[in-house]
Amino acid sequence: MSRPQKCRRVCAAPGYTEFAPHGGCAKQAVTMALDEYEAIRLIDLEEMTQEQCAEQMGVARSTIQAIYTRARKKIAECIVHGRRLQIDGGDVRFCEHRGDTCGKSCCRRWQKT
Repeated sequence: MSRPQKCRRVCAAPGYTEFAPHGGCAKQAVTMALDEYEAIRLIDLEEMTQEQCAEQMGVARSTIQAIYTRARKKIAECIVHGRRLQIDGGDVRFCEHRGDTCGKSCCRRWQKT
């Protein structure tokens, strides 16, 4: 029997949940889970290490590595094949310390944009 999946902590829902290329195959969509989105945001935008990202999301570093790999593959598929990207779903819980009370300050940096 496999171990139950840990719920991943996400700072906030994304402001935009769908992206589509101009003139692309809008009928074919790729769905990115909220935890995959958060891994991309923390590692690529906030420039956290995988270890820092794992701590922020409340999971193991190896789990973040797998989530991040899946997310990058989905982004590449959208760019290369001109597919629509949707961000939705996943087993997540939103950060209980949103805004100025976030201990990691990632919520504050994210909300400035």
